[in-house]
Formats: sequence, structure tokens, C-alpha cells
Amino acid sequence: MNTNYIDQIPEMAPFLANANHIDIKTAEGELTLREFIANMFSYQPPWITFLYHVRKYFVRLLGMRQEGVPQAQHMAPHDVTMLPGQKATFFEVKAAAEERLWIAAASESHLTAHLGVVVEPLAGSRKRFHVLTIVHYHRWTGPVYFNVIRPFHHLVVGQMVKAGVGQSASILAN
Repeated sequence: MNTNYIDQIPEMAPFLANANHIDIKTAEGELTLREFIANMFSYQPPWITFLYHVRKYFVRLLGMRQEGVPQAQHMAPHDVTMLPGQKATFFEVKAAAEERLWIAAASESHLTAHLGVVVEPLAGSRKRFHVLTIVHYHRWTGPVYFNVIRPFHHLVVGQMVKAGVGQSASILAN
């Protein structure tokens, strides 16, 4: 995992500190940060909805509950909030700067997961989008839960990143 560019962004340091898991997926495209995020969050094919249904029952085995199943929804770029404390689906925005970074968190009893997007400007109007998943475990159920869902996490986030760049896509291996 190459974090060279991300390590240069001081706003990321508090989120990366003491993380139990970090993964980064990277893609390039010619769109704005808000367009990229809106495309990512608008991606929810039926198989992802099915995984949320499975999760609903799995978390019960760990003594937790899932309130409902997130419904597929279209998000437009102007719907992407850049204000800390505001909600973006089930995430709460923690930090954001136009065309630079966006980071949000979802906290549950077993872990806190941060989803971050860091924009690296390239030549012309191209940008490299670094999509980070940063996980901090709270209890013994955190690593149990995350290690069970990890293969699905990589699949889901990878597909969301592809949807993020859409037709201007260039997905980089990582």
C-alpha cells in the first residue's frame, strides 16, 4: 500500500493514527471530488443490497443490531456535503476541503470506519482519487466482524471506486 501522497496531507494524520486497518483503492479520472463521491454513493446494485440483508443477521450473532437496510439512492454532486457534522448516507462528515479531501465516519459499538477520498491533481484536468478505508476497533467484536466481511469490503469498495470515476475511468492496481 503506497501512502506517500496521503502522508503529505496533514489533515489525514488524526484519522490514520492508531488505525487497526487501512486500505487504499486508487482511480484516475476527469471529474470533481463531489462528482466522484456522488457517483460512489449512488452505486448500489441489488447484490450490495443483498449483502446488507445478510449483514443484518450476521451482526446479531455478535450481539449487535442493524437498523434497517440502506436503500439505493441517487446522489447528485450538489448533494455531497462538505460540512463536518453533516450526514452523507449513514456516514458523518468529519473533514472536507473542495478538490482536496473528504472524510466521513460510521461508528458502531464494535468499530469506527472512516471512508476518505484524497484528491491528487495530475496533468491537465485529470485527478487521482485515493479512497481510504480506515478502521479502529472498539471491542473484541471489531476484528471478528471486520475479518469476516473483509473480502466483501474489498469487492464493494472496489466497485464503488470504479463507479466513482465512471466513464472517465482509469483504475490503478493496488
